[in-house]
Amino acid sequence: MLVMEYKAVTNKTQKTAINEAIRTSQFVRNKVLRYWMDNRGVGKKELYRYNTHLRDEFKFVKDLNSHACQASVENIERAINRFFDNCKKGKPGKKGYPRFKKHTRSVEYKQSGWKLHPTKRRITFTDKKGIGELKLLGKWDIHTFDEKLIKRVRIVKRADGFYVQFCSSVNNSQVAPKTDTKVGIDVGLEYFYSDSNGNHEENPRFLRKAEKDIKRSQRKIYKKKKGSSGRRKARGIYARKHLRVTRQRNEHAKRVARNLCLVNAMVVLEDLNVSGLVRNHKLAKSIVDASWYLFRRWLEYFGSKFGRQIIAVPPHYTSQECSNCGVRTQKSLSTRTHSCSNCGHTEQRDINAAKVILRRHLRAGVPSVEESVVRANGRGGHPQTNASGVVVPTSVGSNTCKSKQRQ
Repeated sequence: MLVMEYKAVTNKTQKTAINEAIRTSQFVRNKVLRYWMDNRGVGKKELYRYNTHLRDEFKFVKDLNSHACQASVENIERAINRFFDNCKKGKPGKKGYPRFKKHTRSVEYKQSGWKLHPTKRRITFTDKKGIGELKLLGKWDIHTFDEKLIKRVRIVKRADGFYVQFCSSVNNSQVAPKTDTKVGIDVGLEYFYSDSNGNHEENPRFLRKAEKDIKRSQRKIYKKKKGSSGRRKARGIYARKHLRVTRQRNEHAKRVARNLCLVNAMVVLEDLNVSGLVRNHKLAKSIVDASWYLFRRWLEYFGSKFGRQIIAVPPHYTSQECSNCGVRTQKSLSTRTHSCSNCGHTEQRDINAAKVILRRHLRAGVPSVEESVVRANGRGGHPQTNASGVVVPTSVGSNTCKSKQRQ
C-alpha cells in the first residue's frame, strides 16, 4: 500500500465543512463503540446495521458519505479484533481495550464520495457536507497511477492546515544493489546508533535544540486572554513548532533507515520495549527525542521494499557482554568504554554492544520455521523476530521482513 500526501488549499467555508465531516466521523465511531459496549456479543453485521440506523436518525450523519461512515465502523472493528487477539495471545499488561476518541483529526473516504479532476491536481468531494473542490499541492505523480487502484482517500488535519492522502494498492518494491554484508546496530542516546563496523550516527536531538523556542511560544499563550483570537493564533504557532520537530525526526529516521537497507543485506537490532523504557522519567524525553520506534518502523518498511532481512534479537545484557570472549562485565550507564576483566578487550561501549547484537544472531544458527515456532512458545530460549514482532527463520537471502502496512 502506497500513501501519497498532498497539501490542500482551502478557504474558510471549506475548513468549516472539513471540520464538520471529521466530527461526524468521530460521532459515528464513538456511537458504534458505545453500542458494542452495551450489547456484548454483537458481531460485524450488527455494527453495520447500527451505523445504518444512525444515518436514518441523524441528518448530519446522512450528509456524510455512506462509505466514510463505514470506514469509521471498520476502525472500531479493527480495534475490537486487536483487543480480542491480545487477550487470546496472553499479551502482558494492558490488552488495548477500545476507547472513545475525543480529538479525531481525519476523515476517511473509500472509493466513493470523491472525484479527481482530469489534471489530477484537484479533488472534489461529492457528499452533502459542502467541502467541494480542493486544490492539491505536492510532488507526487498521482497521474501515473490508475484511479481504480486508489482504495482510500483521507483528509487529515494538522497544525499547519489540511492534507489529502491517497492510499493506492500498488507494488512498491524496488530492485536494490546486490550485497551480502551484515551489520548489527545499537541505538542509544549519545549517538543515534552505533554499528558493528565501528561507525556512529550522530544523534540530532531535534527537540532539545528547539526546546527554548517552544517554551517561549508556550509562555506567550498564557499572556493572551482566554477565548481571544490572539490566544488562538499563539496556540497555532506553538503547535506548528512541535509539528516541525516531528517532521524533522521522521525525515531523519527515514533517511538513515533507507541508507542502512541499501548498503546491507541484513540489519540486526535489539527488540527493545520502548514503551517500557520511557517510564524512566529521567530518560523519557531523550528516548522520545531519539525516536527509536519510528526508526525501527522505517527499517521494517525499507527492508520489505528492498528485500532485506531486518532481524530483532533479545536485548538482554548486550551492553554488558564482551564482544571478544562473551564474558559479562557490569557497568553503569555513565561508563562509556567497555573494558573486559577476562580478556582485556577494550572498546567503545556502543560499538561493543553492536558487535554483541550481530554475534547473538549469527551464533543462533539457521533455525527452521518449526524451530522458530518452538522458541516463540517459550521452549529453547527467545525467538528471533522481524521488526513487526513476527517470528522468522534467519536463512540468508530470504526476505523475512513482511511488514504490516499501517491503516
